[in-house]
Amino acid sequence: MNRSRLWAVVLAGGEGRRLRPLVERIHADGRPKQFAVLVGSRSLLRRTLDRVGLEIPPDRTVVVATRTHERFLAGELIETPRVRVLVQPLDRGTAAGILLATHRIAGIDPDAVVAMFPSDHFVSNDSVFMSHIRRIVGFVERHPDRIVLLGVRPDAPEPGYGWIEPGDVLDEPGVRTVRRFWEKPAAEIARSCMARGGLWNTFVLVAKASAILDAGRRALPALSAVLAGAGVERDELARAYAQIPAADFSSSVLAAFPELLAVSRLPSLTWSDWGTPERVTETVRHEGLVPNWLDAPRPGAGFRSPAVLAP
Repeated sequence: MNRSRLWAVVLAGGEGRRLRPLVERIHADGRPKQFAVLVGSRSLLRRTLDRVGLEIPPDRTVVVATRTHERFLAGELIETPRVRVLVQPLDRGTAAGILLATHRIAGIDPDAVVAMFPSDHFVSNDSVFMSHIRRIVGFVERHPDRIVLLGVRPDAPEPGYGWIEPGDVLDEPGVRTVRRFWEKPAAEIARSCMARGGLWNTFVLVAKASAILDAGRRALPALSAVLAGAGVERDELARAYAQIPAADFSSSVLAAFPELLAVSRLPSLTWSDWGTPERVTETVRHEGLVPNWLDAPRPGAGFRSPAVLAP
């Protein structure tokens, strides 16, 4: 693998509304969840950057943020000043953030392979996780038209996650076609998918920049055209974002073209999308972690006691 072609996009532009009750118990400054320190001493964003940095250098890492969060962002990048920051004037959803970042990367390196990382995930073993990313890059170089998603074996028919039904084996490392893709399906569909061996979609993906942009043009032609022509100055980017609607990359792009997708199941480790207080508390209990907030509830915070996880 030519590592000079591997880039990272770290998605850090959302508001994290569902996790806000927990974040407000820990931080009183209104920060969204990606800037919150939920366990240990590092924020979710800082943990993500440290994980990504095991395989991808800072100067090929793009953090996609939103202008309203700039006051929280600077402190997160002190340890990695060479990280590239792409500040969106508005939060227009994951489709805009992913496609704009990929356009910018392709403008620098047309042959780039891009690995996409949400900034609100818990991973128990960063080195195993990133080694798996490295192996997938080899597959992408051999199959440049595929977008490879990382899947994880589910432990419950969770309708709040995206689901992937794997198909036939394509190549090593255990990469399969995608028969069906559901973004947050109904509970009955989630149960059926789990029974057929479906996987949770982590929304971590690896693909050639050209494959991501082609899928964007096919699924969201107007949005893609605006972002492709967006200037780099703040005013130019603001005018571009004023023209586009909010769009979700999973439901608008990935779900539209399952034939372009592939899936590789993560090896044995703990992964969780920390989108809700319940998921966070479940994970910290499972991993034997004891953050201060778990034992010291603040009255009137609007978040249920962690006793919901009591056996």
